[in-house]
Amino acid sequence: MNTLKIGLVSTSDRASSGVYQDLGIPALTEWLGSALSSPYTLSSRLISDDQASIEIALKELVDIEGCHLVLTTGGTGPALRDVTPDATLAIADRIMPGFGEQMRQVSLHYVPTAILSRQVGVIRQQCLILNLPGQPKSIKETLEGVKDAAGKVIINGVFAAVPYCVQLLEGPYIETHPEVVASFRPKSALKPA
Repeated sequence: MNTLKIGLVSTSDRASSGVYQDLGIPALTEWLGSALSSPYTLSSRLISDDQASIEIALKELVDIEGCHLVLTTGGTGPALRDVTPDATLAIADRIMPGFGEQMRQVSLHYVPTAILSRQVGVIRQQCLILNLPGQPKSIKETLEGVKDAAGKVIINGVFAAVPYCVQLLEGPYIETHPEVVASFRPKSALKPA
């Protein structure tokens, strides 16, 4: 069976130069560990907010390492050094606008400044690439969605659609722990019991 390969990219000038500790990759690693019930491998990159470096990292993860899913964190705002979406779009074969729209919808539930986010979702070859926020709390929120006090999902997070998207790209069948995030597929795409 094909094991899910996930690439993680954290873009931060200060964290990549050792000024402070990167929080994005540890937050993503922890979240994936709690959310995925399918086996997977991780490959991580901590790089500066430099468009050429981000493009190289994304191409390596997809073209050389064969990742099915790449999650970036950081560099998605309007500041001049926030170039993660620009680099992502530059190496994309196709744009998946619904992912960025949904991430902003989730974040707008928490902060009005979510409209400043330029997060995108794209496909390169047979890999889904998603730009996530830089803050661990925001990463978790955009992946899981908005939940009420009882834990019922009010607004779906983007990861609910990731397993089916990877499946449509002929990647491995991804299963999740539904108490963290329930993945959605049409009945015709469910794995036989």
